[in-house]
Amino acid sequence: MKTLVAQGRVLLLTCMALVLSACSDETQKSAAGARPLPPVMTDVSLIERQDLSLDKTYSALLRSDNEVTLVARVTGTLQTRQFEQGDQVSKDQVLYTIEPEHYEAQARQREADLQSAKAELARAGRDAARYESLLKRSSVSRQQYDQALAEQQVARAKVAQAEAALASARIDLGYTQVTAPVSGRIGLSQVNLGNLVNAGTELVTITPLDPLEVRFQMPLTDALELRSQLELDELNRIHASLEVGGREGKPATRLQGTLDFLGVRVDQRTSTVQASASFANPDAKVLPGQFARVSIEGLMRYNVIAVPEIAVTQGLMGPQVFVVDEEGKARARTVELGEVAGDMQIILSGLEAGDTVVSGDPSGVKPGTPINARADQAAKQGDDA
Repeated sequence: MKTLVAQGRVLLLTCMALVLSACSDETQKSAAGARPLPPVMTDVSLIERQDLSLDKTYSALLRSDNEVTLVARVTGTLQTRQFEQGDQVSKDQVLYTIEPEHYEAQARQREADLQSAKAELARAGRDAARYESLLKRSSVSRQQYDQALAEQQVARAKVAQAEAALASARIDLGYTQVTAPVSGRIGLSQVNLGNLVNAGTELVTITPLDPLEVRFQMPLTDALELRSQLELDELNRIHASLEVGGREGKPATRLQGTLDFLGVRVDQRTSTVQASASFANPDAKVLPGQFARVSIEGLMRYNVIAVPEIAVTQGLMGPQVFVVDEEGKARARTVELGEVAGDMQIILSGLEAGDTVVSGDPSGVKPGTPINARADQAAKQGDDA
């Protein structure tokens, strides 16, 4: 019995040895059959901090901030209209006449009232002087003299009232000539000639088109970055352009302008800050009410790390860039993306100055892939070193 048990143990050990030997052989065959990844020739770049310019674009509904709706300031019959509807009008140009004869008569009446008040003041002044002389000779009482002085003061007040009434009458007379307060394109007249208008009646709207002022909303983060830059740069270095899409196959209309205003309050509903830009629009190619895209040019990001946008791929852990290690092999590095500046992608974290990254097309590059820099890139890397 013991002999049989011993023989069984020997047989078991022999089988285990054969299995281990077979596994070892398979491992050796697998190792021998594994092939290294083929090298990839592509562009590489040495990461350095740099200053980058970028453009930001925002949607806007065009409006003319200086648009004016004219209203009548006096009551009367609309007698004349001295413009063609839709014309370009100039500032201070006469547009309407509202029954001036009535207000001319009132002005003349107020002039006559003023002359009468001045004559009364002159008489009161002479009486006061005479009573003063008589008082010195004790020919009149002190009360009579004081009465003469009071009448002089009353006469002086009536002159002031008459002057104010004349000024008001002249203002009303001036309002009978309705003039353009701004230059711009005039719309349709809201009142026909011969109709009676009252103070406050809307007459017509004038829309300035050159320059065209545009208000738009800027995201809070962009506004804070821009405000930080403006502490270093002048506002007039920040330029703006406006683009309105073309219609029926026509090219888009583009205007150049400047950023005029950046607000200091945040809209709590949208987390945006209001900004304003003005654009020269001499040919009225762009009209209020159109939708447009406003681009802010001259923005800068200082001392940032960036890679060509093509170098960024999507990995299991998010956006990634291939870094070339000391052995010349690609290693995936997860990064946090910032803004796009032209064809460059700003990297907020994940890369450091001095890293070498694959800056060309990363297709075909996998972790562990040997990287061969292109000849011009290799020469450049050598010069930088």
